[in-house]
Amino acid sequence: MKLLGKRDKRYSYIKDIVIVVIGVAIFWFAIKVYFNVENPFYVVSSGSMIPVLNVGDILVVKDGNSFDNLKIGDIIVFDRPDGADRVIVHRIIDITDRFGEKIIVTKGDANNGIIPGTDFPIREKDYIGSVYFVIPKIGLFLKYINPPVNYIIIAGIIGALIYTNLRKKKNNENEEIDNNENNINNSNKDKDNENK
Repeated sequence: MKLLGKRDKRYSYIKDIVIVVIGVAIFWFAIKVYFNVENPFYVVSSGSMIPVLNVGDILVVKDGNSFDNLKIGDIIVFDRPDGADRVIVHRIIDITDRFGEKIIVTKGDANNGIIPGTDFPIREKDYIGSVYFVIPKIGLFLKYINPPVNYIIIAGIIGALIYTNLRKKKNNENEEIDNNENNINNSNKDKDNENK
């Protein structure tokens, strides 16, 4: 019967945690490369694009380098031109060329008009990407996963990994004990049979 020492168990836990962290990092890097933007996920936080986009929808944004290919009607994500203090998602309603620089004007579908400093002038430096895909309403749940809730969830996942690992090892140990007991019992029966 082989029992794991405390050091071996600690190594096993650390290994599980490292695997999860590396897996998440690889997944995040692959998504960033595929969608070609720094952050491909945004949650709609206002009703300016209702009925197309609703509060709580998650947007998957793609092609952060496609500014020159944009056309009227595209829904884009961009930093607010006046201060870059908010990320906005609106529809392109006009594209102009001023002194060799492409300028975009947007408007929220549910807004009555355009908002200076928010909807224009959008330049390439403000542009993040185009809306590629919408996941409805999931963002309402994610809104509540801010610190400390997200840390509690991460701790719970790590705890579940450790618990699963402990159960698996305990079951293996119990199987080994049962096998050893069966082997002892079988060898005792064999000896009894030989003695007869």
